[in-house]
Amino acid sequence: MYNFLYMSERVHNRLAVIRAERSVSRKQLAEAVGAHYQTIGHIERGQYNPSLDLALRIAEYFELPVEVLFALRPFRPLSDELYGPGKADGNDSEHDSADRGAR
Repeated sequence: MYNFLYMSERVHNRLAVIRAERSVSRKQLAEAVGAHYQTIGHIERGQYNPSLDLALRIAEYFELPVEVLFALRPFRPLSDELYGPGKADGNDSEHDSADRGAR
């Protein structure tokens, strides 16, 4: 059974991170997707969920799949996604064992 209350939950996003990586201001993004720059700020802070149309326009602007930018559940930290849990601190047991075998 579908839970309609789920629809009102916060949509998590990585919009600020992607904007920073690409050196795109809120105003630049807003103008490109036909939104107000304050709307972009509200979305980034989780104060407003984008419409499907706006989410798709933002994803198209950045040439990324919409699920890279928006999700119903919180995103894992980028360090976990890039390096896996525990790998960002240098405790990568997979590489450690490979290094030991090479000695």
